[in-house]
Amino acid sequence: MAPDSSDFSAAGDDQWSGDEARDPIDAAVLEVNRAFYDAFETSDFNAMSDLWVHEDHAVCVHPGWTALRGWASIASSWAAMFDGPQHIQFIVTDEHVSVNGDVAWVSCDENLLTIGASATVNALNVFERAQDGQWRMVAHHGAPVMISSDEEFDDDLDN
Repeated sequence: MAPDSSDFSAAGDDQWSGDEARDPIDAAVLEVNRAFYDAFETSDFNAMSDLWVHEDHAVCVHPGWTALRGWASIASSWAAMFDGPQHIQFIVTDEHVSVNGDVAWVSCDENLLTIGASATVNALNVFERAQDGQWRMVAHHGAPVMISSDEEFDDDLDN
C-alpha cells in the first residue's frame, strides 16, 4: 500500500515500483538499485565498485556488522564476501524510491535464498547523483527481519 502523498510531499518525488516508474529519474535510480543486487548475486566486484562512490562519506551496514565507513572499508567487505563459497539469490520486493534533488533512496525487502536457508532483510539504499549525471550508492543499510511467525507477532501485540 502506497503512503498518502502528503506523507512525502515535502521530501520530493516518491513512487512505488509496483506502479511502472513513470518518472525517468525514478526509473534510473531503480535501475542502479537493481544493478546493486545483480552485482551482489553474481559476486561481481568490478560491477559493485562501479556502483559506489569512492569517498570517505560512503557508509555500509551489512546485517549483523558494525558500520563500515569509507570506500576502502566497504570494498574490503565486498571482496571478503565475494571470496566466500556461499551463493546468495535475491528476490527484491517492496521497492520504494524517493528522490530529492541529487539524493535518492530506495527502501526494499531483500528476500535471500541460499542452499538450505532463507531470510528477509529490510534494506535502505541511498544514492547521490555524480557530476557525470550517474547515480552512485553512498549508503547501504541492511537489517534482518526477526519475526519468525504470524503467531509470534500476534502474541507480541497482545502483550
